[in-house]
Amino acid sequence: MFEPVTCYNCGSGTYRDRLIAEDDLTGKPGRFRFVTCNACGLTYQNPRITLDRIVEYYDDQYIAHRKRSDWGLLTPLFERAMTGLDVEKERIVLQYKPLTRSSAVLDVGCGAGTFLDRVHARHGAAVTGIDFKDLSDSPALSDVRFHCGLFYEAPLEDERFDVVTMWHFLEHDYDPLRSLRTAARVLKHDGRLIVEVPRLDSRTFAWFGDRWPGLQAPQHTVLLDRDALLGLVSKAGLEVVDYLPYGAFPAYFYIFTGIAFRLLKGRGLNLSRAIVPYFLGQVLLTPYLLFERRLNLAMQTVICRRQS
Repeated sequence: MFEPVTCYNCGSGTYRDRLIAEDDLTGKPGRFRFVTCNACGLTYQNPRITLDRIVEYYDDQYIAHRKRSDWGLLTPLFERAMTGLDVEKERIVLQYKPLTRSSAVLDVGCGAGTFLDRVHARHGAAVTGIDFKDLSDSPALSDVRFHCGLFYEAPLEDERFDVVTMWHFLEHDYDPLRSLRTAARVLKHDGRLIVEVPRLDSRTFAWFGDRWPGLQAPQHTVLLDRDALLGLVSKAGLEVVDYLPYGAFPAYFYIFTGIAFRLLKGRGLNLSRAIVPYFLGQVLLTPYLLFERRLNLAMQTVICRRQS
């Protein structure tokens, strides 16, 4: 079930132990080791679950794969949160690239497809999604050209896309450098790649340590601080246009779940029961969350183009 791996960045096989994590979100059994490369400093999971077995940890309860109707009476609250997330994703994209009917947008790790559905409905762009799990029956993917499988193995044309997005995809990847190079290949010369990942050198990691929600073991294979993320995109043949110490994904989610994980100690979080206190807490913390983008709380986003 497990396999040893070398560093995703430099290929070195020497490392030091960093921390042990559990599947705090679902409570599935297991302890998962993260190590730090002695040569370049990248932190990654080693050993990791083999690719054919990791799919077991992306079941129908995995939050990015759940359909909006899955929440019963709580569906309106879930829809509010998901719509807000897609609005923020769209806002970040439009800061760096206008979207029109002639635009082509690729979302890598698209999940149920709600972001692409919004982009197509509001801008008329041609939208493509890829996910290693077959989610083609999701209603939001009805107007999406969907590929099931690994990104770097998908039959995608060179210089095809105006925008490629990776919203919390890269930290799950089994070959992140290869995926970034694939993104560079399919991106137009004036296109933009937008990558959002949890930030290892963030305040919430300092607060929660081995219960930090950004660990999300065993799904997360690599943990990226600012230098590691910028180093990977540069090595992949991409030039940084901008770096944001925040993302579309709300940092409050990491604050709420980090506290919950500390209290539950690996027993798993029932999201259906947590959604009401989640929103109540968000209301109470609203004055502080207004400063989220200045505080390096949890996320980071890098906007890239192909190197000229």
